[in-house]
Amino acid sequence: MTAPEHHNESESESETEIEREKDGSAAPDEEKTRSGIQSIEVGFRLIEVLTEASNAMMLRDLAHAAGMNPAKAHRYLVSFQRLGLIVQDPVSGRYDLGPFTLRMGLAHVARIDAFKAARFAMSELRDAIDQTVGLAVWGNQGPTVVHWLESTFPMRVPLRLGDVMPMLESAAGRLFAAYLPERQTAPLIDAALAALQHASRHHLPATRAEYEAVLDDVRAHRAARVEGTVLPSVNAFCMPVFDATGQLVMGLMALGPESRFDARWGGPIDTALRTLAQNLSADLGHAQAPGAKR
Repeated sequence: MTAPEHHNESESESETEIEREKDGSAAPDEEKTRSGIQSIEVGFRLIEVLTEASNAMMLRDLAHAAGMNPAKAHRYLVSFQRLGLIVQDPVSGRYDLGPFTLRMGLAHVARIDAFKAARFAMSELRDAIDQTVGLAVWGNQGPTVVHWLESTFPMRVPLRLGDVMPMLESAAGRLFAAYLPERQTAPLIDAALAALQHASRHHLPATRAEYEAVLDDVRAHRAARVEGTVLPSVNAFCMPVFDATGQLVMGLMALGPESRFDARWGGPIDTALRTLAQNLSADLGHAQAPGAKR
């Protein structure tokens, strides 16, 4: 004999509530009274602050920006450290985002259809041109590497997931600076130009006017190219992928030693990378503008 099923009152109420949520019939008052775990919401403000910050922060500054006292913030930070969401520098004592936040970000990017298509296509591209290739998206600290594939001739200093590409020196930095709104890129560009005043890098643009001329060239070619500016004897291209609204979604990168990397406009590497970027943009509904300068 099959045992009868028993449903208690709370189970029935839960099932009813779920059904009402599905069909949208939940009353507004019920929406207001549904409670989450407030302590998680409060503590998460610390992670939000660090996400928006350009550098690691001292406890007092982090707590102040999150709207809580340092003692309370410290308790949350201890738990977040255990989870890998936040790390503390043992020397300076400053707090920064931890390794698990990178994993979360990469997992989110991997679920985006455009990224899935690009990642698949980049494998074929790498095999065709035999150069190191990668994908970069805009992060809170600049163009961030979210996928890369090495060629059969590994570079001396390989790309790593989560690497932030420099704004002045890298093809990715120049591409994003050329196509993103200035309010997003200006703080990073200004900081990079200021830092350059204390370094002897005469082959880089030293003023905002010089850098704007570089960006004009990027827009004219609809691509960024560097030759030995990030690493000595390393060349690179970065091509834009746009969505249906014309917004820059990601940059497709190819880089390699200058001895075997053809950096000519219209050369085989430029052509292959550009074609892939245009095809991905078309898949996202972007209407291709007239041909770029080559």
